[in-house]
Amino acid sequence: MNFLEVVPESIFESIGIFAGLSACVVVGIQVLKEYKSKMPSSLSLSFVYGWIFIYAFWALYGIRFEAVALWLTNAIALVLQIALCVVVIKKRKIPWQADK
Repeated sequence: MNFLEVVPESIFESIGIFAGLSACVVVGIQVLKEYKSKMPSSLSLSFVYGWIFIYAFWALYGIRFEAVALWLTNAIALVLQIALCVVVIKKRKIPWQADK
């Protein structure tokens, strides 16, 4: 007997939401750290854009298969990642050399 089949779907969904929201906290912390830092961003745009694509895909996947844990948490992470992208792009436009 597969132990995963014993666990009710609602329990898996609740755990998935909790795990996904925990991941969102981590992304949120990165957004705040990047926003507050006066240093140039060390994040590459390909990394930031890549995660936008990943979160968008999993949010759409969750919508398609009606998995609340997937679409809800990935939609939140997508918004946070877009905010991170905006911060990184704005930091790249700041003339860092003007401070010298």
